Amino acid sequence: MRYLLVPALALLLAACGETAKLPPEAGFGPNPTLPEPNESFLPTMNIAPAIGWPQGGKPVPAEGLAVTALATGLDHPRWLYVLPNGDVLVAETNAPPREEADSGIKGWIKGLVLGRAGAAVPSANRITLLRDSNNDGVAETRTPFLERLNSPFGMALIGDDFYVANTDAVLRFPYDEGDTGITADGEKVADLPAGPLNHHWTKNLIASPDGRRLYATVGSNSNAGENGLDREHRRACILEIDLATGDLRVFASGLRNPNGMAWEEETGALWTVVNERDELGSDLVPDYMTAVKEGGFYGWPYSYFGQHVDARVQPQKPELVAQAIVPDYALGAHTAALGLAFSEGTLLPGRFRNGAFIGLHGSWNRDPPAGYKVVFVPFRNGQPDGMPVDVLTGFLSEEGEAFGRPVGVAMDRTGALLVADDVGNAVWRIAPAGGGSSL
Repeated sequence: MRYLLVPALALLLAACGETAKLPPEAGFGPNPTLPEPNESFLPTMNIAPAIGWPQGGKPVPAEGLAVTALATGLDHPRWLYVLPNGDVLVAETNAPPREEADSGIKGWIKGLVLGRAGAAVPSANRITLLRDSNNDGVAETRTPFLERLNSPFGMALIGDDFYVANTDAVLRFPYDEGDTGITADGEKVADLPAGPLNHHWTKNLIASPDGRRLYATVGSNSNAGENGLDREHRRACILEIDLATGDLRVFASGLRNPNGMAWEEETGALWTVVNERDELGSDLVPDYMTAVKEGGFYGWPYSYFGQHVDARVQPQKPELVAQAIVPDYALGAHTAALGLAFSEGTLLPGRFRNGAFIGLHGSWNRDPPAGYKVVFVPFRNGQPDGMPVDVLTGFLSEEGEAFGRPVGVAMDRTGALLVADDVGNAVWRIAPAGGGSSL
C-alpha cells in the first residue's frame, strides 16, 4: 500500500500546486523580478525522483570543457575540501535521525515526497580521502579519512589542525601532511545549534585568512519561523568562533540557510550562498549570493530581498525590516544554491577565470524545476558582473528524473573544478577539453 501511496500523492500534489509565470532567469542578478506572493494550502511539490546515472552516464559540460569522474560509488557525497598537497576530502553525509519532525500535514507530505529525491538515506558519517597521484583526473587512492562522525559537512585546515563541522559541534583533529587517515579522537571546539528538530542540519566551515577564527553557517529551524522564533537561537546566521578563546558570536544574521562560503581575493570579503524561504509560489523567493557584512541583518524571517515583508511571520518587527540588507546577487527562485567556490589558477578557459562557481542542487517547491546544474557568475572589481553561465548540466532526464544533483564545488590543486553529486554518488572533475587551457 505504501508503494502505491507515494506516486498517487505526488500526482495529487502536482495537480494542486501552482506553476511559475516567469522564466528562471527573471530571478537572477542584482535586481531580480519579485512578483506578489502566491500562497496555496498545499505547497507546490515538484521533486525529481532520484534514479542515479545509467552505465557510462555523466553530466554535460560547457563548450570547451570535459568532465571525468574523479570517483564514483560514493555514499551521498555532499561537501568537498582540497588539502594543500592536492588530496580531496569528501563528506559522505546526510541528515541525522530526528527526534522531532516538521509539524503538520505539510511536514508529513514533505517527508514522503522528499524521500523520492534520494534525500532519506542514512548518513555514512564519514569523510573519505581521494588521491589522484598521476593527475589523470581519476583518484587511484580512496580511503576513509575520518569515521564515526555526526552528519559532518564543513571542513577546514589551519596549520596542522583539521576542523570538522558535525551537525552539532565543531571538532579539531591533528593532521600531518600526507596523512590518509586520522584515528585520534576529536577535541570539541564549539557547540553548534542542533537539538531534536534541527530542520537545516548542514553546518559549513571556513577559516579566516589569518587562521585565528572559524566561521560556521547555521540554517534556520523552520521555513519562515512557523516552529516558533524561540527555536531560532543562533540560527539563520553565520557564527564566528575565536580559536584562542573558544568564544562564539553571531557574525551576520537573517540568512535563512547559508551554505557555501568563500573569500573573494580582490576585496577580501567573505561571500556566502543562501537558500531562501519556500511556499510563496514558484517565482518566489530567489536564493542568493552576497558579501557578508559584519553585524549585518539580511531579513529572515520578517522580510526577503531587503524590505519585502513576509506577512506569514507574526508578530512582525518593522524596526528589523528597515535594517535588512539587500543581497548582492539573486540566484533564482528555488534553485537551492549550495556550493560556492571562486575560480583559481589558469587551467580553465579565460571566461571562467574571474568569478564564482555555484552548485544549484534544485528544489522541490518550483514547477517547472530550476537548478540541477552548476553555473558560473562572472565578477569584475570584486562584484558580480553579468548573468550566470551554465558550466555543468544534464542532471535531469527528459522525463524529469534526477540522474544526479550537484552540491559542493571546489577548485583542485591544478585549477580544475570539482563537483560533489549526492544522487549520482560521484565527484566530477571539470577541466579543458583536450587537457589544455584555452581563451
